[in-house]
Amino acid sequence: MSERKCLSAGRIPATHRVVTDAAVTQSPPRAIDLVAFAQDVDALRQELTSQLGPEDLAHFEKLERWGRRATQMGYATAWIAPNPFSALMLAVGSSARWAVVMHHVSHRGLDQVPGVPERLTSKRFARGGLRRRMLDWLDWVDPEAWNLEHNILHHYRTGETVDPDLVESHMEALREAKVPMAVKLGVVAFFAFTWRYTYYAPNTFQVLTATRRKEGRISAEKYAEAEPIETRVFSAFDPRTEGGRAFLKNIAPYALTRFVAAPLAFAPLGPGAVASVAMNTVMAEALSNLQTFCVITPNHAGDDLFRFDERPVGRAELYARQVLGSVNFTGGSDLADFLQGFLNYQIEHHLFPDLPPKKLQEAQPRVEALCKKHGIPYVREPIHKRVKQLVDVMVGTRTMKRARTAADAAKQIDAERGVRSDA
Repeated sequence: MSERKCLSAGRIPATHRVVTDAAVTQSPPRAIDLVAFAQDVDALRQELTSQLGPEDLAHFEKLERWGRRATQMGYATAWIAPNPFSALMLAVGSSARWAVVMHHVSHRGLDQVPGVPERLTSKRFARGGLRRRMLDWLDWVDPEAWNLEHNILHHYRTGETVDPDLVESHMEALREAKVPMAVKLGVVAFFAFTWRYTYYAPNTFQVLTATRRKEGRISAEKYAEAEPIETRVFSAFDPRTEGGRAFLKNIAPYALTRFVAAPLAFAPLGPGAVASVAMNTVMAEALSNLQTFCVITPNHAGDDLFRFDERPVGRAELYARQVLGSVNFTGGSDLADFLQGFLNYQIEHHLFPDLPPKKLQEAQPRVEALCKKHGIPYVREPIHKRVKQLVDVMVGTRTMKRARTAADAAKQIDAERGVRSDA
């Protein structure tokens, strides 16, 4: 059977099934069966899905309220004077609306939860034009563009060259630039405080428009074998071009609402109140960019993670890649996880993207145990260490591991640890 037929059948060729157990270093290595790993992952998914209940919805709605309350506290105090508390609350509310609410809802994370209101389903949330976007998730990033760039491209092609979120690939010019390190770090700082509108919004929008031109109707199946789409993010801001005008029109509702309408709503309190809200909003935008930069961009960057040169062959190969190319942050409490957008469960999210946040919390120790059982490296570290890894990758002082397949990656790890492979 060809590899393509094996992929469509959910199987992997025999040559990809067995790799060396990198976790065993003091005895002859055991064989790791990637299919067995996939079967364990599928069994865990089935168990977690069967346990979905009202508590998962209540937990999610609590997180949504926390984000709303942060925004309310921010605006309730923003008119008094420019101050860090108001800016921070507005930033937390904005970040939570993207990382916690939009992220999980758009992945169908609530679709299977009993009693979920229609507004929190993937078919309804932020869909159906500007009105739903204004009500559900008004942001620099277009909801449809996010669904394509993140939910399909990134998740189906994690760690590949076509992955639009592969930091090392995107930062190649900076990594290779012959400039002082201070200049490189300055570039990183610029993106850290502005990346939602200087990188993420234009990148996702250009991917969406390019895909529409090339493919017409977008689907995961069509994109399974797609070639990388070249994006030129700064050209998106050029009003002289059709693409630039389309992008500027797309981000205008957020910019006008956030930076014009919201401050002007405080006009009855006087011009000082309007100015204070405007200044706090600008500070909040920078802080929200920084927060989301720190909890999102390190997820797949580091010299202990892999990127891949070939397509995965079957479900088992795909599962292994999600672990080998992703990293978790520490956490565990609702508050700590909320402030990290529940993106500290990146490995579990990539294995079970359609499960709600509470189930990702429950899955974390069990997925880690499965990886240990099968000898698949599972990386989980405090967020500050992963941000340091990210910055080093961006400036070129660290380089990610590279392999053709997950099986090759496991053999490479085996060799690095000095374990003799008999695979």
